[in-house]
Amino acid sequence: MTTFVDRALLLATAGNGGDGCSSVHREKFKPLGGPDGGTGGRGGDVILVVDQSITTLLDFHYSPHRRATSGRLGKGGHKDGPDGEDLIVPVPEGTVIRGADGELIADLLGNGTKFIAARGGAGGLGNAALSSSKRRAPGFALLGEPGENAQLSLELKSVADIALVGYPSAGKSSLIAAISAARPKIAEYPFTTLVPNLGVVEIGEHRFTVADVPGLIPGASQGKGLGLEFLRHVERCAALVQVLDCGTLESDRDPIHDFDVIEAELALYGGLDDRPRIVALNKVDLPDGRAMADMVEETLRERGLEVYQVSAATHEGLNDLQYAMARLIKRTPKESTDPIRIILRPRAVDESDFSTFKNDAGIYVVEGIKPERWVRQTNFSNAEAIGYLADRLARLGVEKELFKLGARGGSEVQIGLGEDAVSFDWEPTLEAGAEILLGPRGQDLRLDMRHALSGSTGSAGEGGEWEEVGALLLGDGEDDLQ
Repeated sequence: MTTFVDRALLLATAGNGGDGCSSVHREKFKPLGGPDGGTGGRGGDVILVVDQSITTLLDFHYSPHRRATSGRLGKGGHKDGPDGEDLIVPVPEGTVIRGADGELIADLLGNGTKFIAARGGAGGLGNAALSSSKRRAPGFALLGEPGENAQLSLELKSVADIALVGYPSAGKSSLIAAISAARPKIAEYPFTTLVPNLGVVEIGEHRFTVADVPGLIPGASQGKGLGLEFLRHVERCAALVQVLDCGTLESDRDPIHDFDVIEAELALYGGLDDRPRIVALNKVDLPDGRAMADMVEETLRERGLEVYQVSAATHEGLNDLQYAMARLIKRTPKESTDPIRIILRPRAVDESDFSTFKNDAGIYVVEGIKPERWVRQTNFSNAEAIGYLADRLARLGVEKELFKLGARGGSEVQIGLGEDAVSFDWEPTLEAGAEILLGPRGQDLRLDMRHALSGSTGSAGEGGEWEEVGALLLGDGEDDLQ
């Protein structure tokens, strides 16, 4: 059964924003008391939070889909819809986040560090928020925006002060078990350790973490054995301890050969040349092990290395090794634990909010954050909402740009790209169906009818026309106007 996973896929879906409400306040003697529709609630975010009690990405291996709740609809009486709840997803410290294209997005270090994997959609404005001096009674509301969908790759790089590296069966697991409370699997065959093990070492006033990395062999940096799979767990360590097997029975191996092979693999992997090293000559409790350690110790010291003869089985020399580790960490600056900074690139002053072009099929395409967002917010079953969208696009300058490209009435125009694109036959002078009296878009002329009837001047015929309209919309009796 899988118990350790250091690579996983996250499919995050944020909550959708709630739709706005289109409502008119009504009470006795005030059938048209003005718009009072509330705004929809914001959709919940999917947020990754570093939790130091978690050491694996196992949960994402079994359930990669994570979804936040959506915002609720707005209601009449100026009642905004409740926001969706954010989904908090704990991840281990050292989690690296990459996009679907492999681009590095964030590196989560430090307990409590947060990263928003997918942002919830904004709630749609209700008709109360859309009302203005020119649009006193909007008969529509905006739809909520959909939440983001993110496909992210998660990769765990263990956060430890020192890494134990070496050949399989060199005694790394036995060593970490002897100096800490970690209890890794220990056996007399190669590749017993299949996952990195972390242990906390306390010696004197010093406290630090040690990682036991699965055994390396020649070609590990190219994928042989388990090396390439777990060498990334060495990247964050401030120092390395090479554990050399002085009791090996293999005729083609000796501690110097093992040291050179491991160093070559670390160099090929890259980025580890500046890490200080300590050498631990292990298994000196064996007669042949002691003799081998005495033979190679001077050679390694001539290379400028600190060398310690130890035995994980009898604990010989472990105190000196632990104090040496503590001194090494103290004088070695630890890798920064700040998350990757987000670089803000302000837009140029003359940068447009949209772009237009004519594709090979002869369709005029409009791209841009604002036009595409406005389309998502529009209820196309409401003619007044369509008119409001047309007004917004005209104010943004979309009509002028389409004219420059040669678009004319009836030309096919597409806003956005992909599956969410909206296509329609363009009518630059299109009037919304709600404007039956050719007033400004979104204005309810019923609210101004009393003023129109009382202030109209002209011939008797003109007044008769207004009276007919008033009778149609407001009723024939004097009491109906109140």
